Amino acid sequence: MIVGALFGASLLLVLPAAFGLDFSRLQQSLIGRFGEARLPLFADWQRLLAEGHGLGEPEKLRQVNDFFNRRVAFDDDISIWQQSDYWATPLETIGSGRADCEDFSIAKYYSLLEMGVPVGKLRLVYVRARQNGPAGPTLQAHMVLAYYASPNAEPLVLDNLRPEIAPASRRTDLSPIFSFNSAGLWQGTGNQSSKSNLSRWQDLLSRARAEGFE
Repeated sequence: MIVGALFGASLLLVLPAAFGLDFSRLQQSLIGRFGEARLPLFADWQRLLAEGHGLGEPEKLRQVNDFFNRRVAFDDDISIWQQSDYWATPLETIGSGRADCEDFSIAKYYSLLEMGVPVGKLRLVYVRARQNGPAGPTLQAHMVLAYYASPNAEPLVLDNLRPEIAPASRRTDLSPIFSFNSAGLWQGTGNQSSKSNLSRWQDLLSRARAEGFE
């Protein structure tokens, strides 16, 4: 069950925080890499973040989740980046207009930070998602974003596979592996799969800073 297995693990590693946006610099980077075709999406994203500062956190979650789920198309890394596993910065997601599950979660995470949600309330969660196929149920690697209203609260799950934001206890299709944010890494006993993904996260933070995310 996602609540106990994922959110009761201890903090293993502290990482440097990395967020805060320079929109002028981001726009220059966007045009330089992707041209001007995505400027309307970028402008709508900037407007979303600016207007979100005055909202309560539940509404911030809803608007950010809806924005990316509706405005960005799902695709795999091979098709988008010609790589088997690439974690895109929010700017790259906006610029391509396409994303896989990691990219959706990362873009939502950075957006909510910019809207004023504290980093301690957000975790990127690597899970196995149970999906029904022609041959029966299968487990697929997946990533979601979790939000905690308070340290001991049941988290809410933001997911590109489902339009609604649901409490973790209702997502029995998800089996957690580890979770992390810009402050640290949490994982269960004996888990080794987080090491390579932590390297991807650190690379993502470095590339995001180079684009203007601080």
